[in-house]
Amino acid sequence: MADKRLSATQAVAQLESGMTLGIGGWGPRRKPMALVREILRSPLQDLTVVAYGGADVGMLCAAGKVKKLVFAFVSLDFIPLEPYFRAARQAGSIEVMEIDEGLFMLGLKAAGMRVPYIPTRVGLGTDVLKRNPQLELVGSPYDQRDWVAMPALPLDAALLHVDRADARGVCQVKGPDLYMDDLFARAAKKTFVSCDELVESSHFSQGDEARYVYWERAQTTGVVHIPCGAHPSSCAPLYGFDVKHFKEYAASAKEEGGWAAYYERYIAGGEQQYLERVGGEQAVRKLPLPVF
Repeated sequence: MADKRLSATQAVAQLESGMTLGIGGWGPRRKPMALVREILRSPLQDLTVVAYGGADVGMLCAAGKVKKLVFAFVSLDFIPLEPYFRAARQAGSIEVMEIDEGLFMLGLKAAGMRVPYIPTRVGLGTDVLKRNPQLELVGSPYDQRDWVAMPALPLDAALLHVDRADARGVCQVKGPDLYMDDLFARAAKKTFVSCDELVESSHFSQGDEARYVYWERAQTTGVVHIPCGAHPSSCAPLYGFDVKHFKEYAASAKEEGGWAAYYERYIAGGEQQYLERVGGEQAVRKLPLPVF
């Protein structure tokens, strides 16, 4: 059986400038932030990023890595609009395709199904169509009505973070929501997954553990074991998102040279230094899960 274990550097080395890159997770939840930080340390540029965005999108915008963004939102929840994304959007420095969450999901589904579009009533009568003139209406052969033809969102690569995985690429998510990560995996030519815990394959044959495996291991190209690799986003049920760190990050966007200072302190020195500077693995594991 193939051993798909990679380092973060090896995974990112398989990406190329100009690629369309899907990033799983949802706002400040279960983002593959360690892999994003590896991209920030790389020469990659001119990326088309497809995401239900959070700090992943903001950091890539701050670093000038994004050419185009396809998104439904870019938010940190308690900070409604991600600050570095906001700056890039207001400056007009990135191309955008802004659609709602439902159309975004259908675009990923279409890509995973290898069809050019999925017809839907989502978006009818809204400004989504006005802001995205490339979205076409199609006539139905069954009821003489027009429907929005949401085009597929095929990905060159997807980056995901999961609770645990094995060396074969079997991935497990036990949090309360999958956040469409299975759709990202199926929409992508290659899928690189970071995991908090690397387990033996026998783990998935115990009890009901297989219930929490949502895509086939054939969809996983590489597995990167990075404890706390979602930080500062959450990875429920293992740890919550780091409110204090997000506030520090957001405050840097208001400071002269704030991004450069944040990058130097938390990203430039590598993942081990990052974990030390945010308090270490034990501190991350103690972050409370958000309650809404």
